[in-house]
Amino acid sequence: MKCKVLRWLLLLLIAGVGAQAQTTDTIQVKGLIILQGKDIKGKRIFKVYNDTAYARARLRKNLQTKWLVIDLGFNNYIDRSDYSGAVSQAYYTPTNAYLADLNRSYTYSAQGLNTLAPRTGSAPLTPSEFKLITGKSLNVNIWLFQQRLNIYRHKLNMVYALGIEMNNYRFARNITYVPGYPTEILRDTISFSKNKLFAEYLSIPLMLNFNSNPARPSRAFKMSMGVMGGYLVKARTKQISKERGKVKNTDEFNLNKWKVSLTGDIGYGPLKLYGNFALTPLHDYGLEQYPFSIGIRFNGF
Repeated sequence: MKCKVLRWLLLLLIAGVGAQAQTTDTIQVKGLIILQGKDIKGKRIFKVYNDTAYARARLRKNLQTKWLVIDLGFNNYIDRSDYSGAVSQAYYTPTNAYLADLNRSYTYSAQGLNTLAPRTGSAPLTPSEFKLITGKSLNVNIWLFQQRLNIYRHKLNMVYALGIEMNNYRFARNITYVPGYPTEILRDTISFSKNKLFAEYLSIPLMLNFNSNPARPSRAFKMSMGVMGGYLVKARTKQISKERGKVKNTDEFNLNKWKVSLTGDIGYGPLKLYGNFALTPLHDYGLEQYPFSIGIRFNGF
């Protein structure tokens, strides 16, 4: 009798394990374990865990690589252009073409601002003409790879990457970049439903990184700070209006070919925020605008 009871208990145990195996799936993506199963009511549930054994195994390597790290955020800039000086000089703009050409300047002075964005004294240039729609001035960065080099116990590291910065500056006012050399920014008579400047850079950041808990990334405080250099690879404008339809122009538009920025990120666990603050102006002369971008950084794989 006891043998029969034990036999039935063993069969029930095997059946229970088999049923559990059918309703539970385990997926592991590097150090992330995802359990998919069903609760008592039959509803599908997911549980996510960090594989600490995987994290500890990674600590044996002094150089760690992530692929396709993506940033998503917003752009704006700090404008230090000499608008008041440009207004004063606009009243004394030479009418003679030869003298007007001699009056050009390719610096960040008031004269340089009038060269880039010429206006008359009766309708002077104002900072509001370059106001951005912040919610539509998007910044997207794609880091093809990011490497972290251990300096001290994996808590202090050197981080560097290679990627593309894509900056959209969506203008709130009706201004137009006229391509060519020298570039001019005019006050247009057309009302645009979309008016933006796009600038793309090939960039390399170099940062010093602190990680409070290398063995448990999901419970670690992380912070990185450093510098970033970028080279302008593409620039274009896009305007949409009823009168002209969709118009795209590709040119350098007097943008600085080189960009140097302070860069950094801060986060806890999987959540990370980033910020980039340019030390060089967006334009080569005239407008002295220093771009910055902030947003969320999504870890690669």
